[in-house]
Amino acid sequence: QVQLVESGGGLVQAGGSLRLSCAASGSIFSILVMGWYRQAPGKQRDLVATVTSGSTTNYADSVKGRFTISKNNAKHTVYLQMNSLKPEDTAVYYCRISTKFMGEYWGQGTQVTVVS
Repeated sequence: QVQLVESGGGLVQAGGSLRLSCAASGSIFSILVMGWYRQAPGKQRDLVATVTSGSTTNYADSVKGRFTISKNNAKHTVYLQMNSLKPEDTAVYYCRISTKFMGEYWGQGTQVTVVS
């Protein structure tokens, strides 16, 4: 049974930083893409950033230059370093891992709140 465990969310002032982590437990292999998504109250879940097995990254325009996604293949862990946070970054952040043979998995979500 694969589970994704997220950590690192919290309350921060505008301009501050947070680092999110998402670790996959259980037997997981043939990972294609690891990524972060976020959902603000009353809004749809949107892509924040992804990183492929070949380490190609992709970012939403709203976070380019402020957020950095990275991964540790050996630990099946994906990170999101968030700098220069803005109140509009407030949301529940979810990690997602998609695999070639096992489908996709989602984390339970971690709250990020940015206050001005």
